[in-house]
Amino acid sequence: QVQLVESGGGLVQAGGSLRLLCAASGRTSSGFAMGWFRQAPGKEREFVAAISWRGSMTYYADPVKGRFTISRDNAKNTVYLQMNSLKPEDTAVFYCAARSNAYTSGRAAEYDYWGQGTQVTVSS
Repeated sequence: QVQLVESGGGLVQAGGSLRLLCAASGRTSSGFAMGWFRQAPGKEREFVAAISWRGSMTYYADPVKGRFTISRDNAKNTVYLQMNSLKPEDTAVFYCAARSNAYTSGRAAEYDYWGQGTQVTVSS
């Protein structure tokens, strides 16, 4: 089992930045790829970014390319999502997810463990 806890969300003005963290515990030595997803009110959960187990491969959704950066520190069992140039349409609950596979995926169904989410609100 893997437990995931997100932090770093909050309220920020458009154009600002936030850094989300996802702390993993449990069976974290088994080569998990990690991802970030988000869900806005009234919308389905959507993929944001993913990173492979060794951090050599990253994958982004088109709306966040060039603005968001995913990274990880396996020694700290932590995944980060640096979000710059935030827009009001980025407002959502952001979820961290772990996949029992070393390689990235943009499909929520391929992730096995999920955190509880952290709220990000971008004001205009």
